[in-house]
Amino acid sequence: MTKRNPQSLPLEASALVGMAQMEVHPGEPARNGARMLEMIAEARGKGISLLAFPEMCLPGYLLGDMWERPAFLRECETWADRIIAVTGEPGAPVTVVFGTVIADWDAAGEDGRVRKYNGYILAQGGRALTHPGLGKPYGVKTLLPNYREFEEPRHFHDNRKLALELGRPLESLLEPFAVNLGGRACRVGVILCEDAWEDDYAQKPLEILGGKRCDFLLNLSCSPFTQGKNGKRNRVFSQKVARLGAPLFYVNCVGLQNNGKTLYTFDGRSTAYRADGSVRAEMEAYAQAILALPLEWRGGAADIGAGETRSEDGAGTADAAGENGTPNAGTENTGKGASRVRIAEIHQALKYGAQAFLAAIGQDRVVIGVSGGIDSAVAAALYREILPPRNLLLVNMPSRFNSPTTRNLAQELAANLGCLYTEIGIEESMAVTKAQLDGLEITSPDGSHFAAVSLAGFVMENVQARDRSSRILAALAASFAGVFTCNANKAELTVGYSTLYGDLGGYLILLGDLWKSEVYALGRHLNEEVFRREVIPEGAFTIVPSAELSESQAVDEGKGDPLIYPYHDRLFFSWVQRWNRATPEEALAWYASGTLNAELGLEKADAYHLFPNAAAFIRDLERWWNLYNGIAVAKRVQAPPILAVSSRAFGFDHREALGRPFYSSRYLRLRQELLAKSGHA
Repeated sequence: MTKRNPQSLPLEASALVGMAQMEVHPGEPARNGARMLEMIAEARGKGISLLAFPEMCLPGYLLGDMWERPAFLRECETWADRIIAVTGEPGAPVTVVFGTVIADWDAAGEDGRVRKYNGYILAQGGRALTHPGLGKPYGVKTLLPNYREFEEPRHFHDNRKLALELGRPLESLLEPFAVNLGGRACRVGVILCEDAWEDDYAQKPLEILGGKRCDFLLNLSCSPFTQGKNGKRNRVFSQKVARLGAPLFYVNCVGLQNNGKTLYTFDGRSTAYRADGSVRAEMEAYAQAILALPLEWRGGAADIGAGETRSEDGAGTADAAGENGTPNAGTENTGKGASRVRIAEIHQALKYGAQAFLAAIGQDRVVIGVSGGIDSAVAAALYREILPPRNLLLVNMPSRFNSPTTRNLAQELAANLGCLYTEIGIEESMAVTKAQLDGLEITSPDGSHFAAVSLAGFVMENVQARDRSSRILAALAASFAGVFTCNANKAELTVGYSTLYGDLGGYLILLGDLWKSEVYALGRHLNEEVFRREVIPEGAFTIVPSAELSESQAVDEGKGDPLIYPYHDRLFFSWVQRWNRATPEEALAWYASGTLNAELGLEKADAYHLFPNAAAFIRDLERWWNLYNGIAVAKRVQAPPILAVSSRAFGFDHREALGRPFYSSRYLRLRQELLAKSGHA
């Protein structure tokens, strides 16, 4: 028997469904509401029957305790009422569904304040339709994420709690709306973001709603960019849609939001899935637009039909980063081995995020300290993409430890970018500080206590770093009417390989969520795919990474930082980003079993040759683990915000407490056994 193609059946009815991919400005309901009204007017002009907006598009999403302010909640209600009202204006009718905060002024939340929901409103004919399950003029989110940067249960009530309070099964609260679209009565199921990511929850909102004869489903989302998320979502949603047999419109926002410590870009990429699970269309990343698609009924079933779309390249592509955005293993320092798709996504997120953050804080001039190395070079090239050359100032600040090689590389970078450049030496100011403090004897007024000051060794290294950032860059930025940057990468931030109030200063750590190997790969991408010429000098890729703060870091002699790449990149990744996060216990067990390379993903490198024996491996392991859990935490707490691109960015994504390093009893036992075996007990 031949299976009949639904498209061969006669067309019974059709309606245009629009996905409104809008930029959401957190904490600005008036600005967001005005944009929504513009998009509704545009949709009416295009004959769109239903226009779907993202989750929390009216108030914004990552707002911290802004949710505790009644005046803000009332402002959101005011704009929600305006949006509802406009659906009843004369002319072509348009049904609108949008995400917003819902305040239940007659009920209390678990914090004793007014109860709030992450909810949505479906408006038609100038009124909000009553939700058939709740009996309220709004719907409510069921699954509230409480991991990574998300902490929705802190602020919102949900359907699960409502079901318990009402003594009703959750299924009774999850019902499709009955609406008239294009002259046909249909059933539309609406869910919010996490409700579709239900696999690890006991409750399954999408499964429940999808099993109630919905003509189509809407997923209103406010989902931040993470490496590989788009491919994973397409796989997960395609499978679910195919199983449920109803088309789904995933509507996401664009923009930049933050939780006070970590910045997140929202890439949109709203997607329409046909009833068989295939991707019908995917919207352009980081672009505001309305995508209208025909919803057609044939043989009593609805599906997304053919018609004009604005599908972008890459629709439905699988993620190239691996599970949880894992960087490609074995990437060489020069950056030639990384996934082009993944690096292109990172580049797009960083460029958009930097531009949006500058706009948000009202800045358009940037000062960057350039050392001749890869980190500052990549940062400079990224900012040159978004700023005119007169608004970008590069500064090289050499001491006697800086080689002509790196100084020339810094100047060459500035020449290639065509921006402002200056060189300001710090030898004289270092000498002043040393003369004032080194050897200084200090006593208490009564003479009972005594201390002597020494600026030897690493103390003088820190003086150099602070002189560059706290004195020169800060002063230049103020005079330039701009801001200055922090160029640290994620490996350095992991173990605090930076100077507090020195090179850890700045308004933003643009590369703070990129491992060193990713910085190299991004530099190659900028040269080859963005500028299509060598703006970052080749020497910045090949020179040994070095802070050049002492004779022991002389780059022309091949001496540099104590971090060894790609080994430490991958070791630190296992601590910070690995799904089952590792500790020294796992690392030592891998070392002892000979599986360290495989577990860390070092396909092109051998970690074992770096250490002559187990004692050396353990010393290195404990050195960095102690720093990661010690002073580096204090530094990260005081560091500038980081622009997130990974599955676990430092800040309020990778949450941590000030404390002491943890060593398990198994680790201590393995340590003793290995040291005894190697004769170093």
